[in-house]
Order: sequence, then structure tokens, then C-alpha cells
Amino acid sequence: MKHSTWSSRSRSRSRSSNSSNGNNLNVFILPAAAALLLLLLLADVAEGQGQARAFFVFGDSLVDVGNNNYLATTARADAPPYGIDYPTHVATGRFSNGFNIPDLISQRIGASESPLPYLSPELNGERLLVGANFASAGVGILNDTGAQFVNIIRINQQLQFFQQYQDRVSALIGIAETQRLISQSLVLMTLGGNDFVNNYYLVRNSARSRQFTIPNYVPFIISEFRKVLLRLYELGGRRVIVTGTGPLGCVPAERAQRGVNGECSVELQRAASLFNPQLEQMLLGLNAQLGDNVFIAANTQLTHYAFVTNPQAFGFETAKDACCGQGPNNGLGLCTPLSNLCPNRDTYAFWDPFHPSERANRFIVEQITFGSVQHMNPMNLSTILAMDSRT
Repeated sequence: MKHSTWSSRSRSRSRSSNSSNGNNLNVFILPAAAALLLLLLLADVAEGQGQARAFFVFGDSLVDVGNNNYLATTARADAPPYGIDYPTHVATGRFSNGFNIPDLISQRIGASESPLPYLSPELNGERLLVGANFASAGVGILNDTGAQFVNIIRINQQLQFFQQYQDRVSALIGIAETQRLISQSLVLMTLGGNDFVNNYYLVRNSARSRQFTIPNYVPFIISEFRKVLLRLYELGGRRVIVTGTGPLGCVPAERAQRGVNGECSVELQRAASLFNPQLEQMLLGLNAQLGDNVFIAANTQLTHYAFVTNPQAFGFETAKDACCGQGPNNGLGLCTPLSNLCPNRDTYAFWDPFHPSERANRFIVEQITFGSVQHMNPMNLSTILAMDSRT
């Protein structure tokens, strides 16, 4: 599988996509009182991007760039029409029509390329210094999440691979330089959605639903997530963006299967509304314990729910239907060559029954980069880059 560096073609594509939708980006403008500070920060960011930091990605299908291609699993996106709008027009394993969130963050931090899947044979030599993507579609916070997919890289294994990665890089540049690379890196962690969709609510009377009510299940998985993040900290992560779940009940799959008359699933929306505030509270508590702003809570539910409630404000025609799928809301089954396929992916907030389109991902990353504390607590990516460029 070929993953090329950002070509001039992909950069121009990114610029044209942003410029053509520029009128919609005003929804992310910060209050006027913060405008001057933002300009100063952006000046620092622009100056600091010449020396890109390493970038590491952990999580599920929202951020997987192809690890599952190398596994015997049904949780994969390595066939058309996935990748139809990717620069190579090839299905790379991203659950997207084009770029996903790690790709777009890589562009924001000035990286030469998006980190390769850790299992890719191309991840060696100096390409290791760009970082690595350990994410695997289907995984969750809990080990039993995604069991139906069999061969996936569960989060504890992803962290073990991260430790293995550091040994590989130490052999290349030495232990001290490896520690510096890790401590100055940016980390993205995206987990939680599958613990509801592919565990608690996977089947009626699931094992976890018999064990817990939702108000008790959420604190349980939050406590398990806390252990994962502390282990990541032990392994050197010092700037970690942790995304919450999106509006789980409003994705096309849940509208089709659990919603009434194509509306959002009330029960899954309730689960997300419980999970995300408790996640943010846990992250801020960890920062207080560690004495530093290590973990950044990204309220992607709030960002994504804006698409759901008012898609036209973002230039989308619909946020109810997937571009690629079948059945009600194009929300049933998988996206395959036999699926219904919309002619213009930019007008759909959802690419397939569960995942945002590339254009929706651009709005999400715009919010990660410039969003207010309501969306990025305690700071956004532009602030992180500006602060770290001064140290």
C-alpha cells in the first residue's frame, strides 16, 4: 500500500477546499476580545511550523489510516469507493472518502506526511521520525469491545507497539534523542464510541448491558480510559488531544436501526451526553494531578452536533443520510462497490453510516485548531503550537 508525502496536488486540493467553503468557517471565529491574542499566536505558529514535531495517533476507525489492512478482520476500508477523493484515489484503509482527522492535523502542524500505519512495511528509517499511527478500526476502551471483528489492535496492544516503536527509534537516533522526540510530540487519542455502538448496544441484552445501567457503565469506561491515559503518560506523551464521542445516536446507521422515523436514537444520544462531560472532567482532573496541561479535551460531540442540527450552515445538503450505503438513510450495511454513492461528497456530512466525510473532518480539525475553551479545554491546537514553539 503506497502512502506518499503531501504532494503539491494534495496541498492545492486542501487550499481550494478551504477557500471554496470559506464563508462557512465563520462559525468558528472566536470572540472579538480574543482576536488580537489569536493573531499573535498564529504568527508564532507560522514561524514554528518549519520544524514539525512527531505525531502519534491511537484509537479506532475515525483515525485509522490502514493498520487493519494488515489484519484478518472485517473492520477494514481497503476497497472502493473508500478513498475516492484521496489524492491517489485509492482506498488506503481510511474510513473516509478522502483525508481523515490525523491527515488534516498533520497538515496543520506542518508535517511532511501523515504518520504511516505502524504495521506498514514502509514505516522504517527516517520515516519513523515523522511519528506513527497505531489506530485500529473497531477497538474501544474495553478489551471486549469489537470482539466480533476478531483481529484488531486493542488499545493496550497499541500502547505496547508505541513502546516497541521507541525501541526502534532509539536504535536509529539514540535513547536521549528518542526521549526528546517523544516528549515534544503531539498525540491524538480517539476512543469511546465503539464501547457503546460495538459493545453495550451491539445486541439486545448484551453482556455489558446486563452488567451495567448506562449511568453506571459510563463511569466504568471512564475509569478504564484513565488507566490507558496514565500509561500513555508513562510512555512519554506530554501533549495529548483526547476526542470525545460524536453524537452517536445521530449517525445514519443509528437513525436507520434505532431511530424513530429516521430521527436520532434517544438512547445513544443520552449515552454520549453522559460520556463526554465525564471524560472532560476526568482529563482536567488528570492534569491537576500531573501539574501540567498534558491532556486536552476535544468536544467533538459539540462540533459534530452543529452539522446535525443545521447542516446548511456548513454548506451540507444533509446530515441524516450517508453518502455511501444502502437502506434507510443509506445507513445499513457497509460501504461497498455495490452501495448507493452520492455524486458530490462535499454536500454530505457523513461519508458512510458511521464516519464523517472529508469536508466534515475539515470542520472538526478547524475547531480543534482554533476553537474556544468550550470546544478545546484547556487550549486549542494553535495555542499548543504557539506555546511550545517558545520553549
